[in-house]
Amino acid sequence: MSHRISIGLACASVAALAASVALAAAPPAAAPERPAAAAAKPAGPGDKARIEALEARFAAAFNAKDVAKIMSFYSREGLFVFDVSPPREHVGWEDYKKDWEGLFATTPGPVTFKISDLSVTVVGPVAYGHSIQDLRWTAANGQAAELTVRVTDVYREQAGKWRIVQEHVSAPVDLDTGKADLLSKP
Repeated sequence: MSHRISIGLACASVAALAASVALAAAPPAAAPERPAAAAAKPAGPGDKARIEALEARFAAAFNAKDVAKIMSFYSREGLFVFDVSPPREHVGWEDYKKDWEGLFATTPGPVTFKISDLSVTVVGPVAYGHSIQDLRWTAANGQAAELTVRVTDVYREQAGKWRIVQEHVSAPVDLDTGKADLLSKP
């Protein structure tokens, strides 16, 4: 029985080798034609300021715990978020909205949210930015809590308004302990 398996494997190996040689000898397939790229609109002098204002309005909405207003800054199409808390990945506007609702359900009292070190770069109808974001709240058990995270956002101008289309929230990790450093400040 093992002799038959060995012969079968040898035949399969020879067939695979012959197929790869035939593919290597064949002329390369022509690349599909791509439509000409539309010329990107150059960034206007006010685009960076508009995104900075978006982030300021986002902070105000966060402090007000206004999920509808918070979500107005995110794109309804193609939104993708890596978050710092489980499930860590959110695909789509509705999924991320549920995450915000869950967050505020666990914070019965007021929150204090601040953005610092915001840096924004605009390249045509796309931009990216990064910041440090600090959140303080009272947990459901009455304990004061604080969290500082690093956030990178990708923005896209859609119908004349800048929207967040991708977000990555992270915290540094102490490699000696394997634990997240949730209070690190730059």
